[in-house]
Amino acid sequence: MSNIILDEGKLRDLPFRHRLDKCTLIIKNETDESLRWDAVWLAGEIAELNPATHLFDEVADLMVWVLRNDENGVVKHEACYQIAARNMRNKIPDLIETALNDTSVIAKHEAIESLGLMRAFDSKDLLLEAMDDPDPNVKETAAFVLKRLSRLAKLETKHKEYRPSAII
Repeated sequence: MSNIILDEGKLRDLPFRHRLDKCTLIIKNETDESLRWDAVWLAGEIAELNPATHLFDEVADLMVWVLRNDENGVVKHEACYQIAARNMRNKIPDLIETALNDTSVIAKHEAIESLGLMRAFDSKDLLLEAMDDPDPNVKETAAFVLKRLSRLAKLETKHKEYRPSAII
């Protein structure tokens, strides 16, 4: 697990269920966005360590809650990253919604980039809509991801399932 994440409350020492409950409380109630960001990461670790379980699904739903409810773009950015890094494929529609409609440019950027990382080939047509975004950074990210998805599609004879690498 990453040492860059502050864990003053020693949440990593808790059993997964208790840890997720604590992370959820922080994410939904804490006013300090830096603590919410750390809780998003710490919850993401639970998903990584518990694939194909109810805990994984709960973490995925929590990431979507962040996308829909948190007011801080950096915290939403982290939720997008966690969705991609933990391969929460059933949350691709939520990334698309964020990419196209969020008020935060940084959240839109990360949602688009996450779709590229997850090789969400089916989202290409929707990503074209992001090319009409008024922010040049969103347009640039959409153009980049669309080019990358096109290159990846040519390299893969079958759309192989995205598998997160050890980048974390």
